[in-house]
Amino acid sequence: MREKKRVPFRIGFGIDFHQLVIGREFWIGGIKLEHTKGALGHSDADVLLHAICDAMLGAACLGDIGYHFPDTDNSFKDIDSKILLKRSNDLIQKAGYQIGNIDSTVSLELPKLKPHIPEMQKVIAEILSLEEDQVSIKATTSEKMGFVGREEGVAAYATVLLTIT
Repeated sequence: MREKKRVPFRIGFGIDFHQLVIGREFWIGGIKLEHTKGALGHSDADVLLHAICDAMLGAACLGDIGYHFPDTDNSFKDIDSKILLKRSNDLIQKAGYQIGNIDSTVSLELPKLKPHIPEMQKVIAEILSLEEDQVSIKATTSEKMGFVGREEGVAAYATVLLTIT
């Protein structure tokens, strides 16, 4: 059997989608936004935090968020995704990695995220013990195309750089 080679850094990519529905709170990036719809999911359905978790776990070759926090486990029902982010960070640290930086994008028509991005960066940085300039969050629309454009759902994408501790 070959010995595992540890490279000094690893890159992970995460992606998540959630349907938007009336009657749910809308959490993105660890903060609650006022909106007529919220994301549907087993947890609080924070699409950005879920994408970041998947990117972190993937970079460390630890599977994905569904493997560690399955929607078949009622202990995760309506859980705050900030807890999942913290637990994902604990897993990568236990595996010998730390986050170098995060680059992420949320695709959503409304509400506009630009005014909320600094607060999201602060929340995520605090959970992960990072500086705010290590957490990049961008927002885009889909120009009225597809499920995002029709305001039926929200999508988030994240890339994470891990370094060996």
